[in-house]
Amino acid sequence: MTSSSTSPSALLDFLRASYPSAVPSSASETDLPALSHQVFPNTSYTDSEKVEISQWLTTSSRLATPDEDEAKHAERLGSLNIHLSTRTTLLGSKPSVADIALYYRLAPAVKSWSAEERTGEHGYHHIVRFIDLVQNAPFFSLSISDDNKVGIDLNDVKFVRKPLDPKEEKERKKKEKAAAAASGETVLTVGKGKGEDTSKSSKKEQAQDAAAKAEDKVKGAVTGESTQQPKKEKQPKPQKQPAKETPLSPCLIDLRVGHILKAENHPNADSLYVSTIACGDAPGTDNTSEYEGQVVRTVCSGLNGLVPLEEMQGRKIVAVCNLKPVTMRGIKSAAMVLAASPRLKEGEEDNHKGPVELVTPPADAKAGERVMFEGWTGEPEGVLNPKKKVWETLQPGFTTTTGLEVGFDMGAVPQLHGDEGAQKPVGKLVTTSGGPHYTIIPQSAISINAVQVSPSLITTNSTISINAVKASQKSNQNPAIMPIISREVIHPRFNIGGSNGGPTIKQVSIYTISIILGAIALVASLVAVVRCIKKRKAEK
Repeated sequence: MTSSSTSPSALLDFLRASYPSAVPSSASETDLPALSHQVFPNTSYTDSEKVEISQWLTTSSRLATPDEDEAKHAERLGSLNIHLSTRTTLLGSKPSVADIALYYRLAPAVKSWSAEERTGEHGYHHIVRFIDLVQNAPFFSLSISDDNKVGIDLNDVKFVRKPLDPKEEKERKKKEKAAAAASGETVLTVGKGKGEDTSKSSKKEQAQDAAAKAEDKVKGAVTGESTQQPKKEKQPKPQKQPAKETPLSPCLIDLRVGHILKAENHPNADSLYVSTIACGDAPGTDNTSEYEGQVVRTVCSGLNGLVPLEEMQGRKIVAVCNLKPVTMRGIKSAAMVLAASPRLKEGEEDNHKGPVELVTPPADAKAGERVMFEGWTGEPEGVLNPKKKVWETLQPGFTTTTGLEVGFDMGAVPQLHGDEGAQKPVGKLVTTSGGPHYTIIPQSAISINAVQVSPSLITTNSTISINAVKASQKSNQNPAIMPIISREVIHPRFNIGGSNGGPTIKQVSIYTISIILGAIALVASLVAVVRCIKKRKAEK
């Protein structure tokens, strides 16, 4: 690699030597921007990042131009050094072909730089750090021999910038202001002309006002008339109109098809799974990350011990995507998964032992597809306000029909009862574009009494169907439907142990009180013993 080898074809040969399978022999200069994905297949790029890669490829070629004006070249290097001062790579943290191109074209020049040019007071510290990163970092894996690498001594730093002390900076600004005031410098005020002496003008105005008031008092004394102007009555401030409240509706809940890409045991909780779920979010959405080129949410669910881990892998579910994220045992959970469980008998307590079935969309459903209930229209809230308890109010209406179709029964939500609404039939879960109903297959937070349900009732059309075979083997009641939140979909604040052998809050409180009382009794005993010993010594 020499300083003269700056042509696009030479750069392609350099890339091909390090990535022979990613750079075809037929590749040309115009293919360079598109090669990033082939060279780094595990990295995805947004449209803006692709444009930025093209721009940096152009800049790198200009930096390598030997006949460029020296001042212009120094300006380009300075701008690049500032850009890299807050970034690991040109794009920030993602590697790209632009990084390799910049290294290829700048490395010969950096090799010849003096120590002062590299790390002196006016040197290009960050460019040198970037060159060292690209030639040695494993994720670039460039095929460069040690002889061809730029020799960089990490300990040879000629100038270290002193970090800015906020207190010193504040004192410096105060001294500057005081010096400006002492020297009588012109002060610029909004509404005043440039360079106008505001202190003089204000004094003149005050004198004129005082003279006018004195003249009014003299006139009043001679004529006997009052010259005081009536005080203006203060106008009441217009009251702010209260924000219009959105009518209560199941449409406020953002229900979407989700695709579980990965599920694993929670490292700090035996009853929880941690799932990586694609919900169709746009890049950059709050509380999302990137996994295998897709925007995903991390979801903690209480299905450990209720649904086998292998059944969680790669399956489609229905997720509630606009609940406020909550941290569960150290991991932030950004959604809930809907699940079905049998209806509890009167007086029966939920011991979280199941059975639990997940609501499964049709096989052709796409991640991010919004689903809603028939007869209900509207847009979901961005994030449900926990104080309004929208989810807790509407959840009792989540149910299933005798045909195992997911539906919403407004009769189970007293807050929705009205002149018209009380007569609404059960609305079945469908996509926003219409089409067949969604049926339930084990995977979501809708409850069902699945007693005596035979496999023949399970459908495979576009409605979300509930596979209730497991539940039917554990109950002898008549078929009945009742919504219940399973631990998979429980908002983290409800998930406080008590299942799978974990202590409940009540149990923890009893243990704590017992320990405290025992400690108090022990201290009292020790005090009594000490007093007794002192008393005997005193008697002797």
